[in-house]
Amino acid sequence: MRATLIHGPRDIRSAEVADPKVERPTDAVVRVTASCICGSDLWPYRGVQPTKQTHPIGHEFVGIVEEVGPEVTSVRPGQFVIAPFVVSDGTCVNCRNGVQTSCLHGAAWGADDKEGLPVSGGQSARVRVPWADGTLVATDEVPADELVPSLLTLSDVMGTGHHAAVSAGVGPGKTVAVVGDGAVGLCAVLAAKRLGAERIVLFSRHESRQALGREFGADTIIAERGDEGVEAVHALFDGVGPDCVLECVGTKESMDQALRSVRPGGHVGYVGVPSGGAELPIRLMFGGNVNVAGGVAPVRSYIPDLLPDILSGAINPGRVFDLTLPLAEAADGYSAMDERRAIKVLLQP
Repeated sequence: MRATLIHGPRDIRSAEVADPKVERPTDAVVRVTASCICGSDLWPYRGVQPTKQTHPIGHEFVGIVEEVGPEVTSVRPGQFVIAPFVVSDGTCVNCRNGVQTSCLHGAAWGADDKEGLPVSGGQSARVRVPWADGTLVATDEVPADELVPSLLTLSDVMGTGHHAAVSAGVGPGKTVAVVGDGAVGLCAVLAAKRLGAERIVLFSRHESRQALGREFGADTIIAERGDEGVEAVHALFDGVGPDCVLECVGTKESMDQALRSVRPGGHVGYVGVPSGGAELPIRLMFGGNVNVAGGVAPVRSYIPDLLPDILSGAINPGRVFDLTLPLAEAADGYSAMDERRAIKVLLQP
């Protein structure tokens, strides 16, 4: 089958590799019908995170179940399934507490599982899914093609944006600012709107992203950053800032922007994958009674809640995909996202 491999910084290649197969009774094999490139994939692509050896890459995909092991009960061949961005067994104490990203028996796509067997990357034609019952979420029917991009966002970015909003306590009547206009930040705007936010501000300097942010529910766009950005957002909310700020980038600068933008006593929900140097300034937080929560989004917990709104058409987070490429041209997709020529790239077989 065809799979996407990362060899080192800015070295993404499409290659023919062996087809995966059921290795354990709890496995499934999924034929991928759509996958994508994540903003966090750009950290190893840019060399911010080192690539010690060549390995498959990608952690977001949807597809059709082709084969299951004898102990799999929740999915069956022929079903359309959504794969969250990490593997989880669904039964350990952390999974039962709704934190599947900390599963005691989990695994990462494109790495070895706990018993040393390789797991395919999500940017592949087929994937072996360990712990299929705890990981995969099946739809009742194979969805229409136009729904697939939005369903794919449930693998990561829509659930991650939702996690930022939930962590910051977004709800009816709340005022919100979103730091980051990538796919996660835009989905955070959509999540905040869905949860009933009264007013939403998006920090963005890019016209196409500003337009989509407004479509998703942003009322105001702020292009300024740093001190000017803080002053601008404070001016919109009684001189003190919004109730909630959603940090969706992961840099030192974006976290600083979020913490200084929120009102005293407000809440910051952070979901940006840390790229180095992003540390919490305890004295600033202490002095302003700033509450901070978030981290790796347990999207497996959120899929049952978000899925009906996508199937009904109430939300359409698939709009974040503004470039579609064949899987064989994944390297071009990385370049497009790295150069900010695309918000998020969808890959098809």
